[in-house]
Amino acid sequence: MAERWVPTASSPSLSGRKSQNTAPELALRRELHARGIRFRLHRKLAPTCTPDFVLPRRRVAVWVDGCYWHSCPEHGRSKPFTGPNAEMWRAKMERTRERDSRAVETAQALGWTAVRVWEHAIREDVAHAASLVMAAGTAKAAEHVAPE
Repeated sequence: MAERWVPTASSPSLSGRKSQNTAPELALRRELHARGIRFRLHRKLAPTCTPDFVLPRRRVAVWVDGCYWHSCPEHGRSKPFTGPNAEMWRAKMERTRERDSRAVETAQALGWTAVRVWEHAIREDVAHAASLVMAAGTAKAAEHVAPE
């Protein structure tokens, strides 16, 4: 029988988190739109590959990764999980990293340039993050974008 999540004090706040149209994603989209860049939201490229938005003319697929949920090396969780759900949290974070890698590989195999932007990069300098996304159409990079 599969393990079940045990309710904890943080359960209500964690269960209500948005997965689409987050504040960093909206900020990046606003900046790109102000620069005249047009995009499509949540377009499914393949059954397991749905970027946050795509720039169809440039064939760029963009994911905005939250630092906590996608295990940012700079801002992600640094301590091991504790409590009754510790192993399930560890496994969940590992699955997220694996899913992110597969999505990039799938997008690239379909001829798209995959760009993953960390939440903190957008919060620190949205204009710079937007410039890097715009340049990705020619750079063909598939790594996380961070300010220099």
